[in-house]
Amino acid sequence: MTGITAVLLFAAWTLALMLTYVLYRTGLVVAGRKRADSWTRGRPTDDPGFVVRAQHAHMNCVENLPVFAAIVLAAYVLGRPAVADHVAPYVLGSRLAQSTVHLIGVNHGLVFVRGSLFTIQVALFLYMIWELLP
Repeated sequence: MTGITAVLLFAAWTLALMLTYVLYRTGLVVAGRKRADSWTRGRPTDDPGFVVRAQHAHMNCVENLPVFAAIVLAAYVLGRPAVADHVAPYVLGSRLAQSTVHLIGVNHGLVFVRGSLFTIQVALFLYMIWELLP
């Protein structure tokens, strides 16, 4: 898998997480069970836990996708795609695992695993940056 493919799959995963809660909420609006403005940011929600966790996992992806994409694209622009190609699949794998754990629940053990998977991603980002520095 190339670094570019990993970035595209990361983006696809981000969209899939978003669709999880958007489709749920759209269904409620279409069925007349909720108003479209019921989900204003900052307001508490009565969405099921899974839907809330999907939204949070999506936002985690949104926060990290630009960093990942910038590093991978820099590797290609610098003519050193092998750096990204070798590491990016591990970033993607740890991101998919982190989001999946987030969807499962938020107890202490799961949050610890999720934090560990995030730490792996950050370490991989830093490793790629280090390898790309002149």
